[in-house]
Amino acid sequence: MSSSVRKRVFTTALSAAALFTPAVLAGDLSSYRDFHFGADLRVVEKQAESKPSEVKMIHQRPALIQDLEWRPRYSGSTESDPVKDVLLSFYNGQLFRMVVNYDRYKTEGMTAEDMIEAISPAYGQAAKPNAEILFPSVASENVKVIARWENDQYSWNLVRSSYQPSFALVAFAKQLDALAQAAALEAIRLDAKEAPQREAAQMRRQADAVSLKQQKARLVNKPNFRP
Repeated sequence: MSSSVRKRVFTTALSAAALFTPAVLAGDLSSYRDFHFGADLRVVEKQAESKPSEVKMIHQRPALIQDLEWRPRYSGSTESDPVKDVLLSFYNGQLFRMVVNYDRYKTEGMTAEDMIEAISPAYGQAAKPNAEILFPSVASENVKVIARWENDQYSWNLVRSSYQPSFALVAFAKQLDALAQAAALEAIRLDAKEAPQREAAQMRRQADAVSLKQQKARLVNKPNFRP
């Protein structure tokens, strides 16, 4: 399939998803598909058909920040879905951020303008601010915002990471995101402050483990030792 044909197929599929997915109506920035900002983690787990063990702890204090990855379950009707996965982030159990990663092969040849044209029917007129945003990934980085759709409560940002070839949407609820970012910074500060104590405690545990091992070996070896 040529890149121009792939481009038309993707644009049609994404526009159709915007029209026929109930949670993604034109101008509605409060949700993506069935996932709603502010939703409880347990509710989202059920929607994503995931297990509690799949939830990843990011920070535990001063606030609980967790991540859950969702992947579309492909079938005959969804195999053309351009979404590779969605990273769902929670602040004290509330969904505050979604990172929609698009499949590289289903966006191959697509330009930034193609993406904006395909996404805008769902979210309205796109702005092109001179701004950067944190892109949460294996290697978190600040990336340039290609296009932005937002209101006073929510922000959706089209980006492209230098670590992956495809596009992504970084979306967040502004109030919850501000709280989460402040909590993350404080968690990092606390971790750095307590690092020497944790390291010393770890060294003590290791020394105690070595000592206990030697004591057990002594109890076995001393009675049986013959010079």
